[in-house]
Amino acid sequence: MRNPQDRGVAVNGEGGVDMSRLLTRTRLRIVGLGDSTTAGTPGFLSPLEAPPDGSGNLESQYCYWMMKAHPEWTVQNRGINGQRTDEIQARFEHDVTEAKPDYVIILAGVNDIYQGVSLATIKSNLRALYEKAVSKGIKTVAASVLPYNTASDSEASAIRDLNDWIQEAAQKLGILFCDTNRAAADPKHQNRLSGSPDGHHPDVAGYKSMGETLAHTIATDIQLRNQDPGQRR
Repeated sequence: MRNPQDRGVAVNGEGGVDMSRLLTRTRLRIVGLGDSTTAGTPGFLSPLEAPPDGSGNLESQYCYWMMKAHPEWTVQNRGINGQRTDEIQARFEHDVTEAKPDYVIILAGVNDIYQGVSLATIKSNLRALYEKAVSKGIKTVAASVLPYNTASDSEASAIRDLNDWIQEAAQKLGILFCDTNRAAADPKHQNRLSGSPDGHHPDVAGYKSMGETLAHTIATDIQLRNQDPGQRR
């Protein structure tokens, strides 16, 4: 799925760096691997859930918004609603390795928490996913797990613990980290989504924010690689 609108994202920081011209010709293949928050639930069924192209509101998925920002990128939605990290790990070869992507976004773990899987097991599965991607030479984005509005205090605490670990693991492994939790959360209530049609998943605005944040993360990495090709895996 490609977006025909020809515009890039300008990433401007204190140094006034405008990357829109730098990045508009950087063609990438990116795989978004994960659960419902990658698939686009509840507004969209991913291509894995409704072959071959998915079904529903295209805007209800972060992949759409990444391609909206960078139409020169192909971002493949490989999310399946309800899956745990072990189930996502089992399809890595088929959904990621065979696609030969430049980048893979790994966003997983919330269903494990919801189903009572131990944090130790979740972390082990995520580490295996990150390490497998690195071993295949795929640039990896470790994304933080989103909150959900019905989470108990213990579940919300587990999400915070897991996200702290994801950020630390990304640093140790030399891979990218993207705080998709912050992108989708209510800024005044970090344990809740900023908007949700069902209490469990982001609304379109939340997916848009996630997509723009992920696009910024990858665009910034491209700039850093152009400056120092050996900086990241």
